[in-house]
Amino acid sequence: MTTYAIGDIQGCYDQLQQLLERIRFDPACDTLWFAGDLVNRGPQSLEVLRFVKGLGERALTVLGNHDLHLLAVWQNKHHHFKSNDTLLPLINAPDRDELLEWLRRRPLLHYDAALGCLLVHAGLPPQWDLATAERCAHEVEEALRGDRFLGFMENMYGNKPKQWSEQLDGWERLRFIVNCFTRLRFCTVDGELDFHHKGRPGGGENGVLPWFRVPGRRSREQRVLFGHWSTLGLYSDDNVRALDTGCLWGGALTALRLDDDTVTQIACPAICAPGGN
Repeated sequence: MTTYAIGDIQGCYDQLQQLLERIRFDPACDTLWFAGDLVNRGPQSLEVLRFVKGLGERALTVLGNHDLHLLAVWQNKHHHFKSNDTLLPLINAPDRDELLEWLRRRPLLHYDAALGCLLVHAGLPPQWDLATAERCAHEVEEALRGDRFLGFMENMYGNKPKQWSEQLDGWERLRFIVNCFTRLRFCTVDGELDFHHKGRPGGGENGVLPWFRVPGRRSREQRVLFGHWSTLGLYSDDNVRALDTGCLWGGALTALRLDDDTVTQIACPAICAPGGN
């Protein structure tokens, strides 16, 4: 059995199928890990969601910011379509509720001790070790899956608080957690989240570092796989692997074979102008 981790798809169904053909994916014995953002901006979000759900136990996906945005549009009248959303076919689909009930029960974090890999969409703040990250993910997952779902959708958006503390509570605590798992790129050396910078590291950022380069990061012993950062591209250092190689922006869709680190890519046409989330 082989496990592959795949970067952000964002509705690029045809490219996903080409990639799976290239790696000779066998659903009878292989497993796929998806780094979140299955949907939006690409042309076939509905087909992607149906396909991944249909794989059952042969696929695992963590939630990304675009996946959560879809859930908010579905359930919360305060959050509407953005100008570059491509979610309407999914929202109008006859199996919409079945698909999105499935989506809201996906995890924010997956850890496989046998493979020695941790999968998230965006990142981890430097103050979190593995145990803290797992506990925090579980808190948000309970809200998404339970009676607080609608309340969480109403209170999920916002950039504050920016600093982790165990004393955070209520919606502020859940908002900080979900921002780390689904939006994080840069933070300060003392772990304050920065949502202004989105480019590649080393571009003259004002006092911020990629989350994985902060000195003393407590998750450094775990190998972390993540997506979300298309301008970073395929990256391997600091015990992390970045897998969002900008399929949506005319880059590539990437699969990483976890047992031997083999990388397979499919070149993609530009669907959006470079530089988005």
